[in-house]
Amino acid sequence: MAACAGCTKLVQVPQPQNTITTEETFSTDASATAAIVGIYNDMLTGNAGSGYNLSYGNGLTTIDCGMSADELLPFGGVSPFQTMVLNSSTSDINYAFWPGPYYDIYLANATIEGLQNSSGVSPSGRAQLTGEAKFLRAFCYFYLVNWFGAVPLVTTTAYATTDTLSRSAVATVYLQIISDLKDAQNLLADDYSVSGGQRIRVNKYGAAALLARAYLYTLDYPDAEAAATTVINASGLYTLESNLNNVFLDTSSEAILQLATYNSYPYATEEANSILPSYPGGSPNYYLTSQLVASFEPRDQRYPSWIDSTNVSGTEYYFPNKYNVYASSGAITENYVLLRLAEQYLIRAEARAEQNNLSGAISDLDVIRQRAGLDSLSSSLNQAGVLAAVMQERKIELFCEWGHRWLDLKRTGQAIAILSSDKGITVTPDDLLYPIPASELTNDGSLVQNPGY
Repeated sequence: MAACAGCTKLVQVPQPQNTITTEETFSTDASATAAIVGIYNDMLTGNAGSGYNLSYGNGLTTIDCGMSADELLPFGGVSPFQTMVLNSSTSDINYAFWPGPYYDIYLANATIEGLQNSSGVSPSGRAQLTGEAKFLRAFCYFYLVNWFGAVPLVTTTAYATTDTLSRSAVATVYLQIISDLKDAQNLLADDYSVSGGQRIRVNKYGAAALLARAYLYTLDYPDAEAAATTVINASGLYTLESNLNNVFLDTSSEAILQLATYNSYPYATEEANSILPSYPGGSPNYYLTSQLVASFEPRDQRYPSWIDSTNVSGTEYYFPNKYNVYASSGAITENYVLLRLAEQYLIRAEARAEQNNLSGAISDLDVIRQRAGLDSLSSSLNQAGVLAAVMQERKIELFCEWGHRWLDLKRTGQAIAILSSDKGITVTPDDLLYPIPASELTNDGSLVQNPGY
């Protein structure tokens, strides 16, 4: 798939290695499939060929957004994400959070255009691959709009059109996300046959799962409930793992979409390799805040299953252990989970509570709580109580997972109060968006920096 090596505006796209022409890329189903698989691979292996191994798609979102929220702290140092003193030159912003998704959006746009103009790809292949490209574009835009707010909306590879784009309103970006996901849901297969049964390429239920989240974030509660129900009722395709230790395995029945771990270094998820101690008794690179550790109810089995600890110089440090395989040359057992069924129950619970269907919301929350070994919620909870229970379950079930806590605090208007208290600093509205990289502002005069930077 060809990229424009001279394009230096909006998103600086590096020249891919082993570049082939667009015509060659989309001449057959096999070559077109290789193009779409390349997007998943880029998410998994690092940012846009830069050599920056920890990227937005393989663990950096969890780590940096976890520090922005009240989940994670860096061991032996201080992070600007933790203290909220980011600037337009912060390395993770410059090398991962902005260029990474935009590079993958470029690849998705090129795939969509190439498939439209191809006469060599079969109709079924064109539908599946177009659906995957639209899903991946929506996935990238979901995180961009939640990190930066209004962002340039790029849906073409025509750089004469896109190199001076200004920022599109958040609502406009969400309209594109929802449109792409609805198209993807209609185009994609309803099983995992295209990936040999592995859940490493998106199907129609993956599109519905992200669509449910997008509807929730835009306060469209009826549609959020409906989309989540579509996934929950997916003909027995998905079930919650009764054993919490199986949730993040490559064989998980709960997984809706995963990124496949490669049989090469680090032979494990990049997130595990970036967080876990490198040897027994060693220090983790990041550890859990005392506030998060104290948030678990007694007997909650998610605590012993998804948290581990190590004693360093007499101090006990607790760290996330959802992915517990550190670099190893042994058999691959864990894939990196992008979407899973438990979130769909939590989305539906919140959507139902917002529509005052409290019994339905409690029923969904109890599914998650009972799997964790906890008692059912009281049926006498009022709407505020049920919504508080939703946030508690999201905090515990989805902790240190794709930045859910950071985004939840922001979208529910709780970030400033909770984070000011937990961090012991004054958090302002300006702190709730990340800065646009300085290089992008220089390259595109139509871009305007977020307030406070």
